Amino acid sequence: MNIPTNAEKQAVWDAFSNGKPTRTPLRWNVNVRTWLLDPALNTEGWTFEDYLRDPQVTLGAQARYQAFAARFYSQSSDRFGTLPEQWVCSADVQNCYDAAFFGGTVHAPPGQVPAVEPFLTLDDVDRFLATDFCANLADNPFLRERLAFTEELKRAAKDFRHEGRSAAVADYTLGFDGAVTAGAAVFGSDFFLLLGMDPEKGERVIEKITRDALTRNRWLRRRAGLPERVAVGGFADDSVQLISSAMYRDLVLQWHVFWCDETDEAAGKPLARFCHLCGDATRHFKTIRDAVGVGSFDTGFPVDHGRLRLELGPAVTISGGPHVGLLRSGTPGACYREAERILKSGVRDGGKFILQEGNNLPPRCPLENLQAVYQACLDHGRFA
Repeated sequence: MNIPTNAEKQAVWDAFSNGKPTRTPLRWNVNVRTWLLDPALNTEGWTFEDYLRDPQVTLGAQARYQAFAARFYSQSSDRFGTLPEQWVCSADVQNCYDAAFFGGTVHAPPGQVPAVEPFLTLDDVDRFLATDFCANLADNPFLRERLAFTEELKRAAKDFRHEGRSAAVADYTLGFDGAVTAGAAVFGSDFFLLLGMDPEKGERVIEKITRDALTRNRWLRRRAGLPERVAVGGFADDSVQLISSAMYRDLVLQWHVFWCDETDEAAGKPLARFCHLCGDATRHFKTIRDAVGVGSFDTGFPVDHGRLRLELGPAVTISGGPHVGLLRSGTPGACYREAERILKSGVRDGGKFILQEGNNLPPRCPLENLQAVYQACLDHGRFA
């Protein structure tokens, strides 16, 4: 295929940002797992367990992934193909940090990303509510270990080089994957039993998780010399796909509003915030748009893109695309046709659509499949 130049890609992104799109842009959401869990790339045979414990492996994997991503994904998206001047590294544990903070044990099953298995039940709810996880954050076992590992990374980075480039290690900070998602990670299915059987106590758990995560994140940001708030923020909470619209409005919504109001300066600014909800969660989007002020939704699968555009209107940015299973195991023709179908669904009305995967690329997606989606975007994503 005829891959656009970096300058042409930049022009597409600039036009999109300025509200005068010339073509729908395409991006892939990827992270280090696409390199680490692909034996064809990870010829060192490093595991995620190595990655969590060995500073040389962490630096080496992150640098190699960043080089791979720049070269590989730029061939099938509007990502630039240039390497960074310096590798940016961190004490990453993927998406299990919330459960680990509340007492879970991080482990790395063979061939999988790090995880924390649910470790509490309904019998533990009262004790969980009574525990002060923020009394001494420096002594939290998970934070203490990750902060110490960050210092190990900084020491190792002094002598680290890959492809002639050095590595910079970021001070340790955390995001938040949402109170419902964290509750599910800590309590498993018992969390949803609690929401149904004792909504008042269930909401208290949601409140506690949210407030403790806020205190934790503020402490880490202060420690890193960063302001407690960002100009414009948002939230994620994938597990809200597992609850009804009524339960979401009654028990969860106010805590998403609270989180955003306490972490950014965008309160009262319509459609300023962003939201990531993968899975079957689009029934909540209109409520979130109106109550939280979200104007950009990062979606997963399944999504009826055309219907979602009608529900949200032309002023809201929607990001989404073909299911990752198709991108990994389908044919180039099937990937092209699915991307074309989505592009022609009406989701592009108003110009605020970003084509991507639904959601987060797995390892070993064939380049031919990704390029087929990009070709569909080049063929059917242009604006007159």
